[in-house]
Amino acid sequence: MRLMIIGALAGELGAAARMAMDRGARIDQADSREAALATLRRDGRTDLVLCELSHDVGALVRALAAERIAVPVVACGVNPDPDAAVAAIRAGAREFLPLPPDAELIAAILDAVAGDERAMVVRDPAMQATLKRAEQVAGADASVLITGESGTGKEVLARHIHRRSRRSAAAFIALNCAAIPENLLESELFGHEKGAFSGAVARRVGKFEAADGGTLLLDEIGEMDIRLQAKLLRAVQEREIDRIGGSAPVRVDVRILATTNRDLLAEVAAGRFREDLYFRLNVISLNVPPLRQRPGDILALAEHFARRFAEVNGLPWRALSEAARRLLAGHGWRGNVRELENVLHRAVLLAQGDCIDADSIEVAPGRVPAAAPVEGGPAESGGGVAGLVGMRMEEVERDLILETLGHTLGNRTHAATILGISIRALRNKLRDYGAAGLRVPPPPAGLAAYSAAGEGA
Repeated sequence: MRLMIIGALAGELGAAARMAMDRGARIDQADSREAALATLRRDGRTDLVLCELSHDVGALVRALAAERIAVPVVACGVNPDPDAAVAAIRAGAREFLPLPPDAELIAAILDAVAGDERAMVVRDPAMQATLKRAEQVAGADASVLITGESGTGKEVLARHIHRRSRRSAAAFIALNCAAIPENLLESELFGHEKGAFSGAVARRVGKFEAADGGTLLLDEIGEMDIRLQAKLLRAVQEREIDRIGGSAPVRVDVRILATTNRDLLAEVAAGRFREDLYFRLNVISLNVPPLRQRPGDILALAEHFARRFAEVNGLPWRALSEAARRLLAGHGWRGNVRELENVLHRAVLLAQGDCIDADSIEVAPGRVPAAAPVEGGPAESGGGVAGLVGMRMEEVERDLILETLGHTLGNRTHAATILGISIRALRNKLRDYGAAGLRVPPPPAGLAAYSAAGEGA
């Protein structure tokens, strides 16, 4: 991922930059808000902005919104006034990072924003077949549509395709169509000219131009408004885009990968997705099976995550005990690889002794059973959708939010990403739950004072 840091790369902020680089991030630095904005306008590859409180985070967020630049901002500061940290979050900062930096917290923030750098760990024949097909088409320039449930690793597979392609030395740009408001998405894709709308103070390149010569991933393409799909179709067909307010088309050389957890043919039938765009994107189709249908991957991924999180947190590596392995292998994993990752992160932190034992593996009840039910038979009692019968919708939503927050160790940015909602919506829900007397998992150490003060949780 690419990280823009606003502030001097000295002292604690420099230490944070080095930790981010150790996690594979590429760093750009600006001494002022104006210099950062100039870079963001001409280069659409930035994934996250880390801004010191002294540079007026609220003004930065407002400037980004005015110019329709959809990049998350994390505020940071050394021993700041808690009120200033809370104000930054209320002004639109995605999270607050206290300095001196904590490696675990930086890792969680980077993973929440771009948790897609994970290695391909494949052992199960079902996933091996998908990977083999992906590698067969990786060298071509054909568009690829990757389908599968949330959390299965669709973006990980997309990055693997890029790394195996002839474009691997060029940019890989990912755009989450579900995470960007409709009124910002067109500018984010195609860019805009100076004066194109109120707040457009300079030309800004979009993701298509940023990905020129490389690969553009349109994540959760099924969430895109049908009115914008026509403009996207032209860009895919003609290999040229029109900036908002532009007078001439701009040629681009981009390979398109797209992911979705929706049935796009059903969306076409319902009039919510263009049929011509579907066939343009679906030159090659790849399906990523849910984790419960690739049981051979469960323990291999668990061991991978155990090593990864031990390293990230500066802890010794511990093997999984036989009891832990049995528990993991028998779980249903409705949340797929993302759920497994969160469970192992927590287990690495909670484990004591020489191994990760079953008592450190905290999995939620009521999951889809690992073994598929008999065809035509009822769902297993207490599992899957049947286990939700009798609950009100707000109760299901509440339990899902609190369970996800527990899985992310209280990291609200990561939880919001998993849930597919904004951090602000999540904070509002947690505030309501806290007011109702429910126990809300606290934020990670270092954030508690600021989040509690700002969210009422």
